[in-house]
Formats: sequence, structure tokens, C-alpha cells
Amino acid sequence: MYIAIAGNIGSGKTTLTGKLAEHFGWEPRYESADDNPYLEDFYEDMSKWAFPLQIYFLNSRYRQVMEVSRTEQPIIQDRSLYEDAHIFSRQLNADGHLTDRDAECFKSVFDSVTETAPAPDLLIYLRTSVPQLLDHIRKRGREYEQSISRAYLTGLNEYYEEWISNYDSGKLLIIDMEDKDFVENSADLQQIIGSIDAELHAQKARV
Repeated sequence: MYIAIAGNIGSGKTTLTGKLAEHFGWEPRYESADDNPYLEDFYEDMSKWAFPLQIYFLNSRYRQVMEVSRTEQPIIQDRSLYEDAHIFSRQLNADGHLTDRDAECFKSVFDSVTETAPAPDLLIYLRTSVPQLLDHIRKRGREYEQSISRAYLTGLNEYYEEWISNYDSGKLLIIDMEDKDFVENSADLQQIIGSIDAELHAQKARV
């Protein structure tokens, strides 16, 4: 079984991945910011580093996804394979940081990769407002993220909503994060777990 969590920067994907992995006994696959050789440079100069960063993320996520076919252990992934192509590269292209040529090249590589990559059995989307995102980014205190603008997050959210409204690669669960704090409020976490349980049991019933 393969579960993926999708959501904007600061939506809580990594934290929720860990909590769900612990609760369900799933094997987590994280998007590691600390090991990324491009991320800090990217936020210093987006135009210079946008293309190699996107390729790095795509390769990293593809390798994680392909583990699904080599293990019987359920895997939960912190950010899906699809988001770099449908969200981030489009925003970077719209902002002028990724040239049309590089954007087309990246989309071509993505299309080739997804021909062999399995789709998630369940995609969980964390719908999060821009004020919440900015608050979470400020609180976690990564220095290189403090320059992320409201406009950038707003653009990403718009692309997320467009993508999610057309998502047809598998089962989708949308979690509205407004007024939810699954870190401090155990009831919020249990509500999320209950929603996921319901989706997974519904899947089993349909098999």
C-alpha cells in the first residue's frame, strides 16, 4: 500500500507523515530539507537554481515511489511525485524563474517517469490557508524559508486547487486544515485518522 500526503510549504505534511506512520505502522518517506544540496541556494537565487532543484526533487521522489514495488511494507510519502510538475514548476515558470524551455523539458521528464511509477492508493491533500502557511513557516524557523513571500504561497495554493480539482489518478482525501492543530490537539489528529480509516476501509470493501 502506498499513501502520499500533498500540500503547500508549511502545511504540516512532514509532521503528519510521522504521526500517521507511527499510528498505522507505515514506513515513512520524507522530503528531507537538510540533505538537499540545492534548497538554500534556491531561496537565494531562484532563477539560477530552479531547474536543478526540480530535477533533484523529481528524482528523489521517484526513487521513493519505486520502493513500493519492492516491499510489502505500507509506505507513506511526505509530498507526492506529482507536485513538482503540477504545482512548483508551473509557479516558477509563471514567476519567470524557470524558462519555458526548462519547464517543457522538466514536464517531459516527469511524463516519462510517471509512466512507470505507481499512483498512490490514497492521496491526502492538506488544504491550508496562506496565513496558516506563513505562521507555520515562521514558527519552524528555517532561516532560508523566511524570505518566502505571501504572493508565492498564494500562487502555489491556486495551482494546488486546480490540480486537486482535476486529480483522477486514484482515491483522494481532502483535509481542511482551517482551525485544525493536530500537533497540540489530539482530537484533531484522531479526526484525521478516522477520515483516513474510513477511506481505507472503503477501498477494501470495493476490492
